[in-house]
Amino acid sequence: MTHTIDLRSAASTQVAIDVVGVSRHAGDRQVLHDISFSVAPGEVVALVGASGAGKTTLLETMAGLRPPSAGTVVHDGGVGYVPQDDIIHRDLPLRRTLRYAAGLRLPAGTTAADAERIVDETLRDLDLADRADVRVGDLSGGQRKRASIAVELLTRPRLFFLDEATSGLDPSTSAEVLGVLRRLANRGVTVVVTTHDPADIEACDRVVFLARDGHLAFAGTPAEARAYFEVDHLSRVYRLLNEEASPRVWAARFAAGRAPRHPAMPATVPGTVAPRGVGPVRQWALLSRRGADVMVRNRLTLAVLVGSPALVTAMMAVLFRRGAFEAQGPEALGPAQIVFWIAFAGFFFGLTYGLLQIVGEMAVFRRERFAGLSVSAYVLSKMTVLTPVLALVAAALLGVLRVLDRLPALGWETYAALFLTLLVESIAALALGLLASAAVADTSQATLALPMLCFPQVLFAGAIVPIAEMAAPGRLISLGMANRWAFEALGRVFPLESETGPTMAAYHDAFTGPAVTGWLVLATSAAVLTVATMSVLRRKS
Repeated sequence: MTHTIDLRSAASTQVAIDVVGVSRHAGDRQVLHDISFSVAPGEVVALVGASGAGKTTLLETMAGLRPPSAGTVVHDGGVGYVPQDDIIHRDLPLRRTLRYAAGLRLPAGTTAADAERIVDETLRDLDLADRADVRVGDLSGGQRKRASIAVELLTRPRLFFLDEATSGLDPSTSAEVLGVLRRLANRGVTVVVTTHDPADIEACDRVVFLARDGHLAFAGTPAEARAYFEVDHLSRVYRLLNEEASPRVWAARFAAGRAPRHPAMPATVPGTVAPRGVGPVRQWALLSRRGADVMVRNRLTLAVLVGSPALVTAMMAVLFRRGAFEAQGPEALGPAQIVFWIAFAGFFFGLTYGLLQIVGEMAVFRRERFAGLSVSAYVLSKMTVLTPVLALVAAALLGVLRVLDRLPALGWETYAALFLTLLVESIAALALGLLASAAVADTSQATLALPMLCFPQVLFAGAIVPIAEMAAPGRLISLGMANRWAFEALGRVFPLESETGPTMAAYHDAFTGPAVTGWLVLATSAAVLTVATMSVLRRKS
């Protein structure tokens, strides 16, 4: 069996972390080979090795982000994990960022006053109190790293895992971050950090060297490492591990001088019960507030949210002439074309709003998922924040086109039905955008997905080629097009089945029947796509 064991009562052992026979496979390749070592409470430990040696994989396995393929990791609970990048929202002030993080991470029942006190203490602990009201993106590199550490420090973890904590920092800033880690260790926190910098290694209590392909070459103090490898500077160990002997030889040489190892299990009890975290409803409320906060502070997001509908509405005002719904000649297509492009606008707005919502903050999501974030709360918060925006856009589009006489003067009931149709379609398109955003690997793929998802909505909506004239495969595809159901529902609301002429006769079946049919299909589509988005995110996290 493979286990990462969380034992929260460490009174009977002086081992904070015990790694025993840990191996890990990635597909057909083995990336960690039978690794065993111990870490004492309050130690700062460096995981060291050349690129590809498996440092990050070992760190994530020790922290519980990845299960070992074989072996056991024993620790005393209360884990904080800080990834290599500064994965926090950069558009918010630091204090507000930590308030949201505290709301998600602190135990259920924590009062607002206690949460605020913990945030203030954390800022002081990391010498960030004077930067509390500064936007995270405007902090220096070292300050952002400390801010990233602060997010995890809110819960006062016993174990702290950091991936490349000093990567990209100048020597002075690097020493500053290591000083923070040393202060944590002096308070009893066990710190494990991956690094490439020999100066960082010398500042640690213990070092674990990995040879190529995840073989354990050494574990001990820096002084013991210099004696073991017979070097006067630890930077030379990298060359030895890469150029002399094979990784298996290094692992066998180190293992030959060690006694057999067994997990350092406490003599009794599995420990205390972990405090209950905040529930999905509370998470949803916090994430919705944070999402709205980030949205209004990000200029690019605001530009997309405001600029896109403004530009589309302006183009429609220029494209369509006044009185297009008035009686025309027998070949006139004006009303049907206007209805189609209004429907497509609703789809386009929802899709574009959703496409970059998740992929742009996937790293933040994964980090918070490790801290107990509910996937359903996360996805529903996106829908909650963006649905009112889509409602405003739909109302503005219809209002502007009516004022400019591109739409006919009809009763408020008709315009309420038109608004509802556009809103439900936009929500379905938003759900599709979120699904695509969750599925792609990066923002460039999300950008490429935009035309790929829009083009079928144009072709198979039934406006360019009526449904009755499509080939059988085309009619089948059209059933899954949100734009088709919105186009037909809008045509039934106006209603367009009363339009005469041989050209409009081709749309007669599309515009006959209740608009509620389209609403139900679109609402069902939105629900299915939302659940699918949650499923994709669960698999990816």
